Amino acid sequence: MKIFGKEETDPRELTLGILEKLFGVTPLRQVSIRLWDGSPWPPNASGNTAAAATVVLQHPGALREMFLANSEAALGEAYLRNDFDIEGDIEAAFELAEIVRAQTQGWSKKLAIAGQLWQLPARQPGAKDPRRADLQDAEHTLERDRHAVQFHYDLSNDFYGLWLDAARVYSCAYFQRPGDDLDLAQRHKLDTICRKLGLKPGDRLMDIGCGWGGLILHAARHYGVRATGITLSECQAEYAREQIRAQGLDDQVEVRLQDYRQAPERGEFDAVVSVGMVEHVGRKNLPLYFQSAHRLLKPGGLFLNHGIGTGAVPGEQHSDSFIERYVFPDGDLFPLTEMNRSAEPAGFEIRDVENLREHYTLTLRHWVRRLEAHHAEALRYISEPVYRTWRVYMAGSAYRFASGELAIYQTLLAKLQADGAQARVPLDRATWYPRPRDNSRNNTRG
Repeated sequence: MKIFGKEETDPRELTLGILEKLFGVTPLRQVSIRLWDGSPWPPNASGNTAAAATVVLQHPGALREMFLANSEAALGEAYLRNDFDIEGDIEAAFELAEIVRAQTQGWSKKLAIAGQLWQLPARQPGAKDPRRADLQDAEHTLERDRHAVQFHYDLSNDFYGLWLDAARVYSCAYFQRPGDDLDLAQRHKLDTICRKLGLKPGDRLMDIGCGWGGLILHAARHYGVRATGITLSECQAEYAREQIRAQGLDDQVEVRLQDYRQAPERGEFDAVVSVGMVEHVGRKNLPLYFQSAHRLLKPGGLFLNHGIGTGAVPGEQHSDSFIERYVFPDGDLFPLTEMNRSAEPAGFEIRDVENLREHYTLTLRHWVRRLEAHHAEALRYISEPVYRTWRVYMAGSAYRFASGELAIYQTLLAKLQADGAQARVPLDRATWYPRPRDNSRNNTRG
C-alpha cells in the first residue's frame, strides 16, 4: 500500500525510528519505554532496569497522539485518553517531556518529526473526551470565578478525602523532617500560620478561600479565635459546616459562600489569611485582592498570603495549557515581585517572606502516592480520566517545584497603626519556629 506515492511504513518500525530520533542522542535515564506489543525500546535491550517509570505506548498511533500537536495540553490529553500509560514513579516520567521539548526547539527538527508522526495511524474514534472546563463570560467576573472554583473543588468531598490528610488541608504542608507523615506536617503548617499571625483567644480571623475548613477549625480549637471562612465551593462549605457542628464550634466558627470582593466587614478582623487562593485571582484583580484584605483588617492587623508563584528557573508559559483546560481554569501565577508590587500600594508593609517549594514537593509526592493507593476506590466518585488528570497534574507539579520552575511564597504583611507601630510581629522568629519535638513515633520512613 502507498501513501502519497510512497510505500507505507510499518507503524512499529516508524515508531522505533521516531524514538531513536527523539531519545537516541539523549538517552532516557529514569524512564523506559514499552511498545503495545510488549517489546521494549531500544529494541535490543531488555528495558532500562534502573528506570523509575515505564511509559507504555498503548497502540501503534500513540506517539502521533502524544507529540504531533507539539503542546503540553495534547500530551496530557493523550495520557487522559490512555493513548499511553505510565507505570511506576509518574514524576520521573516528566524527563521524557523535557527531552522532547529540547529536541524539537528548531523548526527543521519539528517538521521532520511531524512528517513521521503524521504517517502513524490516527487514534480510532470512540474514546470518551476528558472532563474539560467550559467557562462563559469575561475572565474573573464574580460568576465566572465561581464556576472556575467549582469546576476544580466540587468533584466530590469523598474523592479528596481519599488522599488529603485528616483535616483535608489542600495546600503544602510544613515538614520539620523529610520523614514526617502528612498529617503531622499539615498540623505543623497550621500551627506555623497561626503563630505567624500572632493569634490569641478572642481574636477575629478571616480565611479567604477556606477550603474544607481545616485552618479555621484548628485556629478556633487551639488558639481560641473567632473565625470566618469564605469559599465559592458549595461542596467545601457543606463539609466545613458539618465539621463545625460535629466539633461543637458553632459559636466560634462560620463558613460563608462568598467571594472575597463581597465580604462586607471593614476593619473588623485582627488577622486575615489566604492559603492557595491568590492563584485564582487573576493578574488584573491582584491589586483589588490586596486592597480587599487590607480593608478587612484592623489597624495593626496581619495578613498572611500563601500562594504558588513562578520560580527562579524559567519555564514555558502556555495560554491554553493542560492545567488551564482540565485542572485550574483561569488560574494565574505571578513572580513574587509582582505580588509585592500590588501589596505595598494597598497599604501593606512586608514583614516576612518564605519560599516553601521543597515542602510542596514533599506534599505532592505524599498526595500522589495516596491517590495511587486508592485508585480503585477513587473510581467510585470520579471517572478514570479525572483520576488520571489529578495523578499527572500533581506529579507534574512536584517535578516543577523540585526543579525550581515553581515556588510557593508565604508572605506576612502588616497593616500599620496610625503611629506606624506593629505590635504583633515578634522580635525573635523562635516564636514561629519552636524547637521540633521528637515525633519519631509518628513518623514514617521511605
